[in-house]
Amino acid sequence: MNPHYLQAAKTTVTRNVNALDKDTGNIYESVSILSKRANQLAVEIKTEINHRMEEFNVSGENIEEIYENREQIELSKQYERMPKPSAIAVMEMLENKIVFRHTEVPAEAAQ
Repeated sequence: MNPHYLQAAKTTVTRNVNALDKDTGNIYESVSILSKRANQLAVEIKTEINHRMEEFNVSGENIEEIYENREQIELSKQYERMPKPSAIAVMEMLENKIVFRHTEVPAEAAQ
């Protein structure tokens, strides 16, 4: 887990809209970029947690032992306390750490 992610806001924070659209000039484009980055982060975090939870997958044990695995509970709580991917994406955009580019439409396709 990237320790940089833990610096994002864990609760709702009022944001200045002008700060979010200063790079794009369009708030709707900024929101689109933020949503795509949040989706990327969510997939990355989900892959990481699934990889770490594989350690706890065991077959053949009885049910009581499976439900009492403290390390698995702590790992789950750790990820629950993390900031949401959307908050991380907003933090990255405000720190100018998101790189985006515009795709150009060919002139003959636009007509």
